[in-house]
Amino acid sequence: MESLQYNMLTLFFSIPLLVSSTKPETQLLKGKFTAQLSSAHPTHQIETLRWELKSFKNTVKNSMKEMEEKVLSLQNGGKLSRSAVYTRWGKKSCPPKAELVFSGYVGGSYYSDEGAAVNPICLPKDPEWGLYNDRVENWAAYIYGAEYETVTLHDSRAKLHNHNVPCAVCLLRDKSVARVFPARKSCYKGWRLEYDGYLMAGYHKHKAGTLYKCVDKDPDTAPGFKSSTNQDGYLFYAVEARCGSLNCPPYTEGRELTCSVCSTP
Repeated sequence: MESLQYNMLTLFFSIPLLVSSTKPETQLLKGKFTAQLSSAHPTHQIETLRWELKSFKNTVKNSMKEMEEKVLSLQNGGKLSRSAVYTRWGKKSCPPKAELVFSGYVGGSYYSDEGAAVNPICLPKDPEWGLYNDRVENWAAYIYGAEYETVTLHDSRAKLHNHNVPCAVCLLRDKSVARVFPARKSCYKGWRLEYDGYLMAGYHKHKAGTLYKCVDKDPDTAPGFKSSTNQDGYLFYAVEARCGSLNCPPYTEGRELTCSVCSTP
């Protein structure tokens, strides 16, 4: 009986080798086990052990096959969970190949506040509130709407002056990266264009810091309370090249910079 238990344990711990290998030494090992069983036990016990071993080996093979198929499916079948999210500044919708998460209004700090937050954010149209009071506190951070400051531009964007700025948060499925390429209207090889436009940021003499943002080349305006009157807040100005430490060429003094948002797997 002890010999039977020993052989069963040996077989159990040797199954991975038996299942996965076709080397000569493995075949010899199989023969050794068979010889041990044949010489140590009656025929019906041997046949039972062989049947159980075969059944277990088949189970292991099937499980490994299923696992391999799942891995291959994830790698090659496009079912691997990948996504990228970006904000489309100046638009209320997303490009055709992206899903709209939500559209809203650009919010940010006031342009002349010294302690301003630098980054603008895309605020949804359906805010949810937690604990609050409706008093404007002195010891607080503030957020305002955003406006286009385009009066000096000599193209169709000049009519956007003092209008509020919309935004849209967009989801890309089966993409892992979406990024801004400044000074480019197109994408580099291997990247797909989501949208293109112009770089915009805050006025260079205002106190508040800002970030460069890629605003769509065909921008919308955000409807709402006093949406076309001068309320200021977070302000978007066109970004121009200044030569000196910036190489000219390829850049040109005073020329507005373009931008593109591109994605890649």
